[in-house]
Amino acid sequence: MKKVRILSWNVNGIRAAEKYGFLDWFTQEAPDVLCLNETKAEPGQLSPGLVNPVIGNVTYKSYWACAQKRGYSGVAIYSKTEPLEVRFLGKPEFDNEGRALIAEYDAFTLIAAYFPNSQDAGKRLDYKLAFCDAILRLCNALVKKGRHFLLSGDYNIAHTPMDLARPKANERSAGYLPEERAWMDKFTKAGHVDTFRHFHPGEPDHYTWWSYWGTARERNVGWRIDYHSVDNAFLPKVTSSIIRPEVTGSDHCPVEIHLAV
Repeated sequence: MKKVRILSWNVNGIRAAEKYGFLDWFTQEAPDVLCLNETKAEPGQLSPGLVNPVIGNVTYKSYWACAQKRGYSGVAIYSKTEPLEVRFLGKPEFDNEGRALIAEYDAFTLIAAYFPNSQDAGKRLDYKLAFCDAILRLCNALVKKGRHFLLSGDYNIAHTPMDLARPKANERSAGYLPEERAWMDKFTKAGHVDTFRHFHPGEPDHYTWWSYWGTARERNVGWRIDYHSVDNAFLPKVTSSIIRPEVTGSDHCPVEIHLAV
């Protein structure tokens, strides 16, 4: 049995994160796989050390989904082991914004995703929910084929009142709209598991995003919107799921999951 350590982090721009010591952090962590959300860059805009980092005697392979609009959205996967296959979601309306990468490994399918923000007054809610439904169909299809999945990334949804510091004040805020929370209900009722909440049931005050305004992070006035989720049958292979609020350099912090596969 092999232990696999996977991190996911919305870096809010990888070039900005590099200035805040991203590569030093990556070198120290040296995970088996790192998923990045909101990269805001194409590989051609990056230094070689960011495209294929060399840590110890390992050269990481990297894979990128980039938005057509430069400096916007985007996801990336860094992997010690070359996946069997890496592909896009296969839906132009989402691939054109660099919303997801799908990497096939022997034991599971990794989906690195950056869910859209529904924006003020639900301006992009329909687009957001269409993406959510596409992801759910993908997860369900994988399970139907007998595959396990790990869905890692910034979902831009706080599922329950426990997942944000001020639920009452944010009932009409993007990321906590009734329609978004209902989709998370549908996702979990389909047999899929929010791994952090599985290991930390009923525990408040765990967040992954904080506004830059008003010392929100220092006061821990945040939202939990970054997740590692798996199909229920894969859950016995998950040994831990944690949040890393001590890691700075973005308005999000990384989330980490350990597998024994």
